[in-house]
Amino acid sequence: MTLRSLVSLTTGVTLLACVLAVLGVHAYATGRAQRQALVDRLSATGQIPVVGRRRRFRTLDRRLRRTGVGRKLELRLAATGLDVTPGEFFVYMLATVAGLWLVGQAALAPFFGPIAGLLGIWVAVQFLNWQRQKRIERFINQLPELSRILANATQAGLALRTAIGMAAEELEAPAGEELAKVANQLAVGAAMDDALGELAERLPSRELVVLVTTLVLSSRAGGQVVSALRNLTETLEERKETRREVRTQLSQVSMTSYAVPVLGIGSLFLMNGVKDGALDRMTGSPVGQAAVLIAFGLYAVGFVLIRRLSRIDV
Repeated sequence: MTLRSLVSLTTGVTLLACVLAVLGVHAYATGRAQRQALVDRLSATGQIPVVGRRRRFRTLDRRLRRTGVGRKLELRLAATGLDVTPGEFFVYMLATVAGLWLVGQAALAPFFGPIAGLLGIWVAVQFLNWQRQKRIERFINQLPELSRILANATQAGLALRTAIGMAAEELEAPAGEELAKVANQLAVGAAMDDALGELAERLPSRELVVLVTTLVLSSRAGGQVVSALRNLTETLEERKETRREVRTQLSQVSMTSYAVPVLGIGSLFLMNGVKDGALDRMTGSPVGQAAVLIAFGLYAVGFVLIRRLSRIDV
């Protein structure tokens, strides 16, 4: 083999290696982008954990998710929109219970430590309910605009799946985030009924159930979906105003329901402040302990009754 032939062969092999390297880099970049897109879709649908900030208590979180209570807690946290895992929330709740236990035991009497700990669990549950209800209320207020966007998109000839993705991009949270989850579920092959059904389970409300039923029936049987969405938009606007008026009228009653137990707990601090050690002596006998438990039970019953009487379903 001559020197010229060797140079030509070396040059050809070098060029081929460069071409293969470029193709390999391109294939790697394309595969990485596709993998990241799939991860984003699955993360949005909740099928894999969201990659973001570093999570704490991972071992506890994995064990907790295997239990029935952990799965219910995970669904409740997903409905609130909080960026907290079940394991993190469980640890924070235990820390709150321990803190209230110590405060109740030190500030009032040792008998009030366990009661304060149970109060911490109730506060954690009520906090989740409050966050969930607030997110549901915000979502309900966005339903008229959502129905209007879906009606305009379907009237323009777009498919319902495309209309949902368009609404997810145009609406703000929480409607935008929830519809993005639905759109990502549809993108990975989920059925329309299942995706919308999970949305209704995460944010339960009569208005959303009506909207989901309308969309599911239209996707199954077709029909005049545009006119149905137009009529539904007007109905949702009217219900939105009615709910606002009812909530305004009942705001004083709602504050009263929270003021009643606060006054009861405040009276304990006042009693202990007027005469130091009064609660220790009162809870030192079974009669005093029973009286305290009955009083707390009556305050709880009063709170529940006021909340139930002031609840008006529109």
